Amino acid sequence: MKILLVEDDPETAAYIARGLEEAGHVVDRAADGQDGLFLATGGGYDVMVVDRMLPRLDGLAMVRAARAAGVATPALFLTARAGVGDRVEGLEAGGDDYLAKPFSFAELLARLNALARRPPLQREATVLRVGDLEMDLIRRTVTRAGRRIELQPREFRLLEYLMRREGQVVTRTMLLEGVWDFHFDPRTSVVETHISRLRAKIDKGFGRELIHTVRGAGYVIRADG
Repeated sequence: MKILLVEDDPETAAYIARGLEEAGHVVDRAADGQDGLFLATGGGYDVMVVDRMLPRLDGLAMVRAARAAGVATPALFLTARAGVGDRVEGLEAGGDDYLAKPFSFAELLARLNALARRPPLQREATVLRVGDLEMDLIRRTVTRAGRRIELQPREFRLLEYLMRREGQVVTRTMLLEGVWDFHFDPRTSVVETHISRLRAKIDKGFGRELIHTVRGAGYVIRADG
């Protein structure tokens, strides 16, 4: 395999590269996200190993940008952050697998071999649409019927979570975990308050509601009423 390794710690990078080369693979190395993105977009790699915490451009941003540029190379994140929320963020950024440090090299090699056998990824969408509502994930903009809608960062994340699951009912617990990274019930109305604010910006004055409450279950965004 031809492998792109993006790791800023010299000792870790040398250890991984040496093991991969001893296993018969070709390894190109980059020490920061910008150089990693430059190499990734050059193509020709079977798999990428990307540290999550990188200088100049972090691992999540690097993989997002690579996917936006049409790079379908499978990506495995290496990170010291192993929480469920961190893994979800990595996967939603376009990653294919996640390995927490410290790790076994044998496990890393097995995971890379498995990734290389997968069919290539489809290009990740960078624009989400539900009816006349449009979210540009690169420019971080939201418009409805061509009208720009200004959202706070948490509102943007909440709307993105809903739009990625168009037509699916999402529960309060799912939103607490996916948007706020809470793995417990804070016993507050934070979800309800933000949904109300989001509705005021997304639905008010447009004649047709997109965000719906499913009584006893949660919320859903859909364009069919």
